[in-house]
Amino acid sequence: MRIGVPKEIKNHEYRVGLTPASVGEYVRAGHQVCVQSGAGDGIGVTDAAYVRAGATVVPTAEEVFSTAQMIVKVKEPQESEWKLLNERHILFTYLHLAPDPKQAQGLADSGCAAIAYETVTDARGGLPLLAPMSEVAGRLAIEAAANCLRRSSGGKGLLIGGVPGVPPARILVIGGGVVGTHAARMAVGLGAQVTIIERSLDRLRALDELFAGRVCTRASNYTALEEEVIASDVVVGAVLIPGASAPKLVSREVLKQMRSKSVLVDVAIDQGGCFETSRPTTHEDPTYEVDGIIHYCVANMPGSVPVTSAQALNNATLPFGLALANRGLDALTSDVHLRQGLNLFRGRFTNRAVAEALSVAWQAPEQALGLN
Repeated sequence: MRIGVPKEIKNHEYRVGLTPASVGEYVRAGHQVCVQSGAGDGIGVTDAAYVRAGATVVPTAEEVFSTAQMIVKVKEPQESEWKLLNERHILFTYLHLAPDPKQAQGLADSGCAAIAYETVTDARGGLPLLAPMSEVAGRLAIEAAANCLRRSSGGKGLLIGGVPGVPPARILVIGGGVVGTHAARMAVGLGAQVTIIERSLDRLRALDELFAGRVCTRASNYTALEEEVIASDVVVGAVLIPGASAPKLVSREVLKQMRSKSVLVDVAIDQGGCFETSRPTTHEDPTYEVDGIIHYCVANMPGSVPVTSAQALNNATLPFGLALANRGLDALTSDVHLRQGLNLFRGRFTNRAVAEALSVAWQAPEQALGLN
């Protein structure tokens, strides 16, 4: 199969769909790889490195899309990119379609088979292609909060870990999944007073054991959420419903009761955000204020640490990408977990949560693919 790797063009996105090491694996498996010139610049990888790995380097995205049968990216295609897609393409990337009807319609119109990293599953019910970026984003959330709290950045002037005789910051993490666990790990490591709110009692028990009493855990309900948000200096939104829009858990009325210059970090912003006042921001302009509360809602947080992120992402996506390259869409027929990643096929939506969020009709992927 002919594999294409365009240069990412989203604001301050420095990751790349395939590293030279991954390109080498595709080439050794008998595939051809076409990489846009400069695609690896953000991780310090030259075009020459891709050539040594066996890729062909071309100057434009147009050449990549016109040559390739499968496009491997990191972030959702921008408008100029989805216009280059057609029915012969397999698109393998993060999509986050639920809060983005314009992109969803653009991809539907293209007729491509769009497979979203974030809805591929595993035998344990996890999201193996979302997990590595969730790990990165969870850790970055605390770094971002620490910066937002600094007076020089417009914050309240609070050190997360405090010092002897001065209390640390209070950090609330909403959601105890991969993002929330890694955010809590970073916050605890810095000496913060950390609370995790989670609706699963089994997960709360696991978190309590993991952190050995170093975090406070609370079962999720409206009263607990309101109390903890109001009392916190930092709130990290780390909730996820696979494929669907994130639930709005913190209203503006609750936000108004927080102390001035407190910080909200919405890691769920790719799926629309979990705070009523959230809207996507960029690395170029990452924060804004509502009622005196600082919001950090960057939609591609891991893009700021692309060397770590690209390697972690490639480690996870490579086996699935090779399966698609080796077998094409037939790979979906034998692997139910990869099949769950199919969000669009020839203009039809094939993920229920995505379709319901967009209020459009959908078909089960098995039906769309013509499987019994």
